[in-house]
Amino acid sequence: MLQVPCPCCGPRDENEFAYIGAAGHAQPTDPDALSDTEWTDHLYLRDNPRGPHIERWLHRFGCRRSFVIQRDTLTHAIEPVPVAGSLGPDQSDSAGASDERRGAEGAIK
Repeated sequence: MLQVPCPCCGPRDENEFAYIGAAGHAQPTDPDALSDTEWTDHLYLRDNPRGPHIERWLHRFGCRRSFVIQRDTLTHAIEPVPVAGSLGPDQSDSAGASDERRGAEGAIK
């Protein structure tokens, strides 16, 4: 069983959580304009990466907060992503932050 590191509650068994999906997956700007086929593609057809993957999870039986982790799909090793708010549609995270945004210790400003 996976131990998922909740930033508020600490490590907990995976069955306390719900996998929301890939972090940074952009929502449609005009959902009413999408056909049924386009909605199906948006909701269900996703990449299945091999290796490190940035994911969003919900602690549904705990603090009820969502957060972002990096999970290796081969080994299931999980690492928290320090700055969840930095994830956008391009899935950039703190590891990919530019040098201008980093302080002397390497932390995101």
